[in-house]
Amino acid sequence: MILKKFNAMSVAKVSGLLYGLLGLLIGAFVALMSLIGSGTAAMAAKSGKPLFGLLLGAGAVVGLPLFYGGLGFVMGYLGALMYNWVAQMAGGLEFELEEKPADSF
Repeated sequence: MILKKFNAMSVAKVSGLLYGLLGLLIGAFVALMSLIGSGTAAMAAKSGKPLFGLLLGAGAVVGLPLFYGGLGFVMGYLGALMYNWVAQMAGGLEFELEEKPADSF
């Protein structure tokens, strides 16, 4: 079998969703670290200003998935277009598929 062309929009949708999920994971990690950091800094300084950590964490959970998802969508679309262009000149990727027996998982 030879893979000659991708539907660029379908690649863009899948890439956007995958990178959006990745952004959500990274955003959750950044939120956790900012909460821990602001809590320990507030305790050390006795200032009681953990608001910055809360805002940074909330921004990370919302902003990073949107940023990563949008970037993944655009790059997936451009990558599929570039593959289609190169595959047209080079003939595509050759690969083999093996059919799995119906009774196995």
